[in-house]
Amino acid sequence: MLKSFLSKIGIGGLEVDTVVDNQTLEEGEVLNGTVYIDGGDADQIIDYITLEVFVRIHREDAMSDFEDVDKTLTKHSIELIGDSKSKETRMIPFEIVPDDRWLINKDNEKLLLKTTVHIDNGVDAYDEDEFHYA
Repeated sequence: MLKSFLSKIGIGGLEVDTVVDNQTLEEGEVLNGTVYIDGGDADQIIDYITLEVFVRIHREDAMSDFEDVDKTLTKHSIELIGDSKSKETRMIPFEIVPDDRWLINKDNEKLLLKTTVHIDNGVDAYDEDEFHYA
């Protein structure tokens, strides 16, 4: 099965890529993928990585300050043992089981997976991309 690239985060020399097996899931399928951590040229201390499935709702409400509202459906935390060493690549498989809240029926809603890299004493970096569940 062809892997689908979902997100890429660069932090200094460190790169974190989230790749899913399939960006379009049928009902009953599981969201499977792998987080790749490439140590690059410098040692970085990653506290943990969070994978968050959420729905983004676009609203055309003149009374609201926000056009888009995010509602978290599932969070998955990946705890790392040790530092990400220079020139080292780590592969961390993940599996997220969907539920009925993942079924999106409206044109103004979309389902996204957000990868957040929590850095020790640093600014957390994230990237997100849309996927489909029918």
